[in-house]
Amino acid sequence: METIQTLAEKYTHIRGWGIDADPKNDPTYPIKNRTDAEQRGYSWQRPTQQPIDTEVLRSIERPNVSAVFGTSVPPSGLSGQIRRFAFRFSESEYGHWLPLLLADRVNVVEGIIDDVRQGIVPNIFAEKGMLADWKYNRKNLLQQVLIGAVVTTTILTIMSRTKSPRRA
Repeated sequence: METIQTLAEKYTHIRGWGIDADPKNDPTYPIKNRTDAEQRGYSWQRPTQQPIDTEVLRSIERPNVSAVFGTSVPPSGLSGQIRRFAFRFSESEYGHWLPLLLADRVNVVEGIIDDVRQGIVPNIFAEKGMLADWKYNRKNLLQQVLIGAVVTTTILTIMSRTKSPRRA
């Protein structure tokens, strides 16, 4: 088993490597002595609280809302419901992060639907940077298109199959 010392010898050619790996200089090593003092008070001047005039999702691990937060896209629709569900879980659990990833993908579809409702035809190829991919990374783009076509064809084939009644 390698120790910090043997690793340090191995990587001495990398300038600054292991500078933060010294257990004698790490206040959280091996485990931080948690006094919850950070929950009772701040050791710094907290910024003025931004007015909360829209829904702000808050981690269950924080006693209050962040002083400053983004409000450009408040949670709405199915993606908003998925986000609300995700914030029921701790940030250390997959139950928090995987639904947030799903909510992002659902939000993309919701955005396309909103564009179409407003009479705007989205230019998905430009928005996804496919013209740049065609110019600079053609092989990868063709691979993605081929995989997408195979997956779509497979799904459509499975969905269109009708089971004929068996004859006895």
